Amino acid sequence: MAIRIGDEAPDFFAETTEGTIKFHEWIGDGWAILFSHPKDFTPVCTTELGYVAGMMPEFKKRNTKVLGLSVDSVADHKRWALDIEETQGHKLNYPLVGDPDLKIAKLYDMIHPNASGDAKSRSATDNATVRSVFIVGPDKRVKLMLTYPMSSGRNFDEVLRALDSIQLTAKHKVATPANWRPGEDVIISPAVSDDEARTKYPQGWRAPKSYLRYVKQPK
Repeated sequence: MAIRIGDEAPDFFAETTEGTIKFHEWIGDGWAILFSHPKDFTPVCTTELGYVAGMMPEFKKRNTKVLGLSVDSVADHKRWALDIEETQGHKLNYPLVGDPDLKIAKLYDMIHPNASGDAKSRSATDNATVRSVFIVGPDKRVKLMLTYPMSSGRNFDEVLRALDSIQLTAKHKVATPANWRPGEDVIISPAVSDDEARTKYPQGWRAPKSYLRYVKQPK
């Protein structure tokens, strides 16, 4: 079944490099990022896992846990982690899910439901579509989905920027414009009337059009 933004993120039990987890319980009352990989010991994914390890202080500031997933066993993940640390300069510091039977990949609609075979019998090309990012909120609902091709490394600085936007707009009745960065002006939601906006933003706003009302980012 296809997953859409706003759907409840499918829950699952999984073996990871840090033990067994139940996804929703593991998230707790914070935020989570689930990002997936088609195969262990692949070059682009190696760079990604290392880069995210270096970003963990930023995710922790945002009360966000990170969970990696690869369509191989936990034992393989632990061997791969040594290569990641050696080549990327960052030790794996978040759990990596083993999904050798493709159950979670199928649960999240990342691979064809009729895909079969265990991890050892499948190549990265067989699993090419398992290359996604999901941001999940404290309500366990999907807030963002991204899927990349195998040959293009993901921009995790953009994932962090999007997380900032999602967390801000979840707290305030605002939206963020194109290429927004934290600290820049935001847009008052169309659901907020001018009367309500005057109460909330007594300093006023800039409105090149009646429906396009810019205001300083709320604290």
